Amino acid sequence: MATPTQPLRDEHKELLPHIAGLRAAADSVGEAPIEAVLRNVAESHEFLVDHLLPHAQAEERALYPVIARLMGAPEATATMSRDHVEVRRLTEELGALRSSLSGAALDPAQAKALRAVLYGLSALVKVHFAKEEEGYLPILDQRLTESEAGQMFEAMEAAASEARLPRSAPI
Repeated sequence: MATPTQPLRDEHKELLPHIAGLRAAADSVGEAPIEAVLRNVAESHEFLVDHLLPHAQAEERALYPVIARLMGAPEATATMSRDHVEVRRLTEELGALRSSLSGAALDPAQAKALRAVLYGLSALVKVHFAKEEEGYLPILDQRLTESEAGQMFEAMEAAASEARLPRSAPI
């Protein structure tokens, strides 16, 4: 029998290979040809901007308020929101690094910075997903009706779609 939060669990499963891709991109820095590194960095940044950050915005707007209400604690998801702030900051840092890359090779400082950002994002997001799935989703599964869960997921999809709209300034 599917749980009310199965759609979010499924979305996490779809995102996890891309999270593993962040680690693989970090592993490629200094090991793979520069063209492959640049492609990996571009794909990683695009995934973050087009998929992960909208997912985070959807959680902020639609998932976390439900969790706070059910737990009777408005601050219940504060640490998770802080994770989102850091993911956005690291994504912006990756975007800046991506913009600075040119030439036939990375200098040692660029390579070190790329590895740090990509490994950091990989670890942060994996732990973030685990905290949600182990801490919050069981609470939602116990306390949400199917109708409430459906409304929450509709609100999440609307928030994610809004986050995917074209922006005036690149991240």
